[in-house]
Amino acid sequence: MSRGATVAGERSLLAGAGVSAVGTGMYVPFSLVFFHHVTGLSFALVGLVMTVTGLAGLAFLPLAGSAVDRFGARRIVLALYGVRALGFALYPFAGSLAAFAAVALVTALADRSFPAVQQSLIGEVARGADRDRLQASLRALQNAGMGAGALIVSGVLALWGTAAFTYTVWGNALAFALAGLLVRRVRRVHGAPPAGAGRPAAGYRMVLGDRPFLALTAANFLTALGYAALSVLFPLYIATWLHGPDSLTGAAFTLNTVLCAGIGVLVAGRVRRHGARRTRSAALGALLFAAAFTGQIVLGTLRPGQSATLVSLMVIVVVYTLGELVHSPSSGALSVSAAPEAVRGRYLATYQVSHSLASALAPSLFTALLAVDGRLPWAVLALAAAGAALALVRLERRLPAEAVYPRPSAVAAASAPRSPGAKPAPAPAL
Repeated sequence: MSRGATVAGERSLLAGAGVSAVGTGMYVPFSLVFFHHVTGLSFALVGLVMTVTGLAGLAFLPLAGSAVDRFGARRIVLALYGVRALGFALYPFAGSLAAFAAVALVTALADRSFPAVQQSLIGEVARGADRDRLQASLRALQNAGMGAGALIVSGVLALWGTAAFTYTVWGNALAFALAGLLVRRVRRVHGAPPAGAGRPAAGYRMVLGDRPFLALTAANFLTALGYAALSVLFPLYIATWLHGPDSLTGAAFTLNTVLCAGIGVLVAGRVRRHGARRTRSAALGALLFAAAFTGQIVLGTLRPGQSATLVSLMVIVVVYTLGELVHSPSSGALSVSAAPEAVRGRYLATYQVSHSLASALAPSLFTALLAVDGRLPWAVLALAAAGAALALVRLERRLPAEAVYPRPSAVAAASAPRSPGAKPAPAPAL
């Protein structure tokens, strides 16, 4: 976080995101095993319940968007933290299938809705380039927190075995409760209208009639498939096509996490200081994705020795991660700023569908393509990322100017030197 932060309660917002990410990291990497040991149900039943409740959570997104527009993002964020804390507190008592399904459903509704609601909160508490800065800081803290959570669980399991999963559930509940207490300190940006003010009656009809925003959402779906590649396609590709050891997957995940947590804010700051249009910087991130995916095709064609494969894969992960660090803050701030303030919740809930749908489709899509040829899914991803970059650039003239061209943050504006009689610079022309 920058020293001169101007967002009221920014430290609390970032701390809450970091704490909740630790909770998420304590169960996401081990989800099937985690819930199997906590509930005592079979892996098959746990997997079925997680799939069904995940799809139900996706269907809940429109209601979450409407709730944000009616009550404000901060209230809904607090409610979702409370639901997640309560859900994890109840998991140890959900020994039957019906009880587990009920608790998992309520928790999934909160989990699936949270990213869109958090994006809406950024729109409430920040303006201009401060949104880009918060996006980068949140992503860095979330990566660091998830990595820390995974390490905590690994250490606990090494000491006390799988029985310790029950105790980590309480840690999850505590993490979400603490995050909610921290976010209570966050305040709306000065001058922002109160929640629900000026809500148009059109609701989602307004969103569905906004073709530029829907095109932006479609472009994000293409890029979101690339985000899913690290967790879904990388392990399968390494094991089945490169015939590499499982340690390569661990090394790729570790490198990605360390880079995101260590240089994420720095990379995003460099992009902001160069005054790049959000569409252009997001497009650059997508092109870096395409370059990394093309590198996988080359690697899968040459199939060098183990040492060369390790080095090549690490280089590809670095390029992939740079794409993530350039694309994520700009695309997130672009979607927040392109959404009309009165219906921002509905707009961002619609935008979040692109992420959720990509995550849901990725496993079946990648495995089907991989069964034909190990390089085929990377070719599809490279074309999708390049198509997203082209779409972002073409959308520049159709999106609101304030979304494409971020205003300087309040920190930068206050610290910028002014000469006597200097006039403010004109807004960039489309």
